[in-house]
Amino acid sequence: MSTRPMAGMEEHPDIAALRARYDRVAETTSAHTLDGLTFLSGLYLAISPWVVGFHARTTSLTINDLITGIAISLLALAFASAYGRTHGLAWLVPLLGIWTIIAPWVVRGARPSTGNIVSNVLTGALITLFGLGAVGIGMMTKKQRGEMQAGMPGRPTPRRGMI
Repeated sequence: MSTRPMAGMEEHPDIAALRARYDRVAETTSAHTLDGLTFLSGLYLAISPWVVGFHARTTSLTINDLITGIAISLLALAFASAYGRTHGLAWLVPLLGIWTIIAPWVVRGARPSTGNIVSNVLTGALITLFGLGAVGIGMMTKKQRGEMQAGMPGRPTPRRGMI
């Protein structure tokens, strides 16, 4: 038996390499933009009952929007600060966006107005798109990340002697 203590999974070279990869991806301008837009969308969702003016009419939907908006904003902050450790939660944002879209019709006791429905559907659609973008950034290949950083998505980079 060895007296040497076993290293934890966090110190495994493969885990460290994956975390470093996700951290590099999180430092791109596109990732920063998505994180910021996701944060702002979550913040808007949290305050939308008071902005649109349905907080007194539908209390259950007000609480739902407040909690969902805060959760989305916290996830966006986590992605912006430590994507290498939180990338596994990126799939939650599109689900919360879909929930935001259908919430006016499924939340018990809600009597949604037109403004409430429009606000939730538009905000939910944006959150879903931003969430899918966050999931997509984590799944990018090395070539796609290089093109994204160069600002030329979809265009192949010329090889030596091609021009």
